Amino acid sequence: MALLELKNCSKGFGEGTAREEVLKNIDISVGDGEFLAILGFSGTGKTTLINLMAGLHKPDSGEALFKGQPIDGPGPERGLVFQSYSLMPWLTVTGNVMLTVDSVHKRKSKAERRELAQHFIQMVGLGHAVDRRPAELSGGMRQRVSVARALAMDPEVLLLDEPLSALDALTRANLQNEIERIWESTDGGQKKTVVLITNDVDEALLLADRIIALNPDGSLGAEFEVNLERPRDRTAMNHNPIFKMLRG
Repeated sequence: MALLELKNCSKGFGEGTAREEVLKNIDISVGDGEFLAILGFSGTGKTTLINLMAGLHKPDSGEALFKGQPIDGPGPERGLVFQSYSLMPWLTVTGNVMLTVDSVHKRKSKAERRELAQHFIQMVGLGHAVDRRPAELSGGMRQRVSVARALAMDPEVLLLDEPLSALDALTRANLQNEIERIWESTDGGQKKTVVLITNDVDEALLLADRIIALNPDGSLGAEFEVNLERPRDRTAMNHNPIFKMLRG
């Protein structure tokens, strides 16, 4: 059974002549431990699609399913990272991550919750910045806090809505490496399932097992496997014939 599915899903907004159909007859199945990239340009409905997976929207028709059960709202099993950071400016890095930990892991002791927060802060490489507030962080560091906050829910699926698009090239490359490392971090031998929304072809090829294109009209386009060996080196990939073929 697929972990996450959209079955013949359509979604639009507005009423009457002002109504806009954003997604049309979407069929997507995400396997357990898979890294899937949804590739499309602005206005193709990528954010709406991942919001269906997150439970922030419900389809007008069709079904959104998690482990075969209807998705009826957000849940801690599906961690979502937005393009914007949405951090609490008065809280430190630890404080922002603790917000999630305290709400999701209420049965754990205070010491256990703090230890859990520190674990994910270390995982995204911010152990040196635990006491800094968002104004003291770079854009890339703020996005790392957002990733740590999502991971702190210990989600079965990590949903990434263009989380790197606003970053400079170097920071983006570093965070791509962090995301790949997090995906490969095994828990009992099982990779975390990741769905990445992106408009960057190279980013999709660097990270994903499989890529699905989203057409401008909100329908699904081509789908293909990324049969490139891991780890994937950016420089070496430019000379890889499989990479060149897929990129073309």
